[in-house]
Amino acid sequence: MAAPNDEEGAEGPRCHQRSPAMLDVPFLPFCAFLGTLGLLCVAMVGTWCQHWRGGFSLDGSSRTFNWHPVLMVAGLVVLYGAAALVYRIPSSWSGPKLPWKVLHGSLALGAFVLTVLGLAAVFRFHNSQGTPNMYSLHSWMGLGTVLLFSCQWAAGFGAFLLPWAPAWLRALYKPIHVFFGSTILMLAVASCASGINEKLFFSLKNGTTAYKLLPAEAVFANTLGLLILIFGVLVVAALARPSWKRPDSDSPDSRQ
Repeated sequence: MAAPNDEEGAEGPRCHQRSPAMLDVPFLPFCAFLGTLGLLCVAMVGTWCQHWRGGFSLDGSSRTFNWHPVLMVAGLVVLYGAAALVYRIPSSWSGPKLPWKVLHGSLALGAFVLTVLGLAAVFRFHNSQGTPNMYSLHSWMGLGTVLLFSCQWAAGFGAFLLPWAPAWLRALYKPIHVFFGSTILMLAVASCASGINEKLFFSLKNGTTAYKLLPAEAVFANTLGLLILIFGVLVVAALARPSWKRPDSDSPDSRQ
């Protein structure tokens, strides 16, 4: 499993204190706002690729490349963020953990599948056009994030979903899982932002209004990058808020 959470393992009851430094916003309205923001990011990247970049296809042209940003934003950012917040849903705080673990892992797996398809799209485009692969900082960051994501999901599956994983292993790996979960999300956001910037530099030059003159496409794509950044920061902030964390308890699932 890949997304950040701190619910697995048995550490005993935990007392939650309201943080006066944070706004007292109910979780469900916050989650609804965050979901709307995530859908807006996906809609905007799709609109950008359709309106300014020529649409979508599977023929190896630049329209094949356009699947890459859409799938990466939808999978590695938005769906991953949804997986991260599963254990912040109040209804997950009571009863067995196992169904929520399965949902958490399934959402993360879905995000991983979309991410792999996004990588396949950009590699196919590069290979069909004779463009070298893995030469830019964006590509290094992106591939590193995906590799870390795959390791995180596999390790989380082994530690928290396999029934024979010992309790001491879960307790040992739990803070590592939490740390790398949030880290992967922020790396994904950074990769998306650098990818948007790189695409604008490559596209807005000969025959178009230069990027430095800030044409409509640049304004739209820059706004998209800011919204993706805001989405990632809000997810991490929600994960860090003590009053939204599931209290540890000796639930039936923890004894499984």
